[in-house]
Amino acid sequence: MILDTLPTGPLEVNCYIIGCEKTRKAAVIDPGGDADKILDRLEQQELDLVTIINTHGHFDHIGGNRQLQEATGSELLIHRDDRSLLGSAEEHAAAYGLRVESSPSPTRELDGKEILSVGELSLQVIHTPGHSPGGICLYVDDCLLVGDTLFAGSIGRTDLPGGDHQLLISGIKEKLLVLPEATRVYPGHGPMTTIGQEKLHNPFLS
Repeated sequence: MILDTLPTGPLEVNCYIIGCEKTRKAAVIDPGGDADKILDRLEQQELDLVTIINTHGHFDHIGGNRQLQEATGSELLIHRDDRSLLGSAEEHAAAYGLRVESSPSPTRELDGKEILSVGELSLQVIHTPGHSPGGICLYVDDCLLVGDTLFAGSIGRTDLPGGDHQLLISGIKEKLLVLPEATRVYPGHGPMTTIGQEKLHNPFLS
């Protein structure tokens, strides 16, 4: 599996490129912006983008959706409970004095129980609401891409519309911390961590 990280957009969201080494098919997770940079990286890796996946609909994670989809014809996936956020991204960004490009509507809505195929890779979708109603994580091989659900030493904020602190905590404990402790965790912001590290040291999960 190919796993590449690029900071993108006005808040430097961690955008992830996941590629199948055999088929060269790829998914882009959370393109926060800077679509040209993402497209260049795909070309360098000789990867064919077939799927764009948003872990949730907040403006800083979706700014590259339109340009990537128009350039590649790839499908765009988001959980059904965050679909409405795509249409208000420009307004939300403006409230912070920022600008992002509007996102097209998803080509498919997720319910949080799918297994997505990217070449010969299988990505398990895990619904983890709390940071937003439709927040998801993606589990592939020994890697977990968590969006803004979980961070190294922290958790996603829950004071935004649709946030729910208790729901977020329960989802992390019941759905993520049960994974193998060696599972590598790739958050939407900041450094990589592991499930074992967060079980031991994350103050929000003790």
